[in-house]
Amino acid sequence: MSWRQFRIQALVGALVLAALAAYLISTGIDIRDARTGYLAQCHATGATGDCADALARLVGDYRTRLLLLAGVLGLLPALVGMFWGAPLIARELETGTHRLAWNQSVTRRRWLAVRLATVVLAAMLVAAVASALLTWAASPVDAIAGDRFGTVNFGARDLSPIGQAALASLVGAVTGLFLRRTVPAMALTGVAVIAVLFVMPNLVRPHLMPALHATRPMTAAAIDEAHGLGTLGSAPVVRGIEVPGAWVTATSELLTADGRPLDPRAFDDCLMRAPKTGATGTFGDISPCLAAHDLHLDIAYQPNDRFWRFQYLETALYLSVAALLAGFALWRIRHRT
Repeated sequence: MSWRQFRIQALVGALVLAALAAYLISTGIDIRDARTGYLAQCHATGATGDCADALARLVGDYRTRLLLLAGVLGLLPALVGMFWGAPLIARELETGTHRLAWNQSVTRRRWLAVRLATVVLAAMLVAAVASALLTWAASPVDAIAGDRFGTVNFGARDLSPIGQAALASLVGAVTGLFLRRTVPAMALTGVAVIAVLFVMPNLVRPHLMPALHATRPMTAAAIDEAHGLGTLGSAPVVRGIEVPGAWVTATSELLTADGRPLDPRAFDDCLMRAPKTGATGTFGDISPCLAAHDLHLDIAYQPNDRFWRFQYLETALYLSVAALLAGFALWRIRHRT
């Protein structure tokens, strides 16, 4: 009975997954053909030093497309929660058909457990297939770019989407159990799942493991590697500082040699009235002006070799919360009509 009620949604999901799979397979083949072509051109010139530039062009060619695909897959849990999870119980309660099911030989808990298992396992299967295909398609670019902890990329690769799909399904089911109306449950589920997917990479993921710390002198060359200069409140900061082979989770404001924050007036003087030195770096004369203050940054980072530990921890966290929601739903349906 659970399968008969779910088969239309399952068929729609299968068709969407098939279309997505065809596109991902095509993209993966294109990426591998392009990589072969770039390397062939590099080797034909006999200058192996040019291969780094060739592979960088490969990353540039496909970075945007893969980022968009990761964004689309990032919305998959919200869609699963809205269209598969939310109507699961809310539709039964809204239409009153739960009375028929509960007056048969099957208990409420068994009825709910089977229905939850059907939808959650289907959601996890769809997420696993989509994630595996995107991971395979993007692997040549990921290996070159080294951006394994990227906010969008991490959540759309490997194991994390499976946990997200399970949690989203349970969020939808529990929301429907409380609201007892399908459309409001779908809307609230979408908002809740998107909120979870925002909170996890920005507030939770950086703290799943203790970060390593380093101090980096802010020479003129180091400042020119930054993505931007500005202020956070009144504190001078440098944005986009990177650590090779690592994910930077936090950087301090600009600090002087004695560990004190740089005076904002000195920072503004360099931004607005830097002495002319003829510097040709990213920020021109600003960089040597700031470097003259003997500055440094305190950096917190996670090495890339922790990637799989973060995947396991994040997926386990999603599944643990999903299990708690399932247990609560089973308790609620037994004690409340």
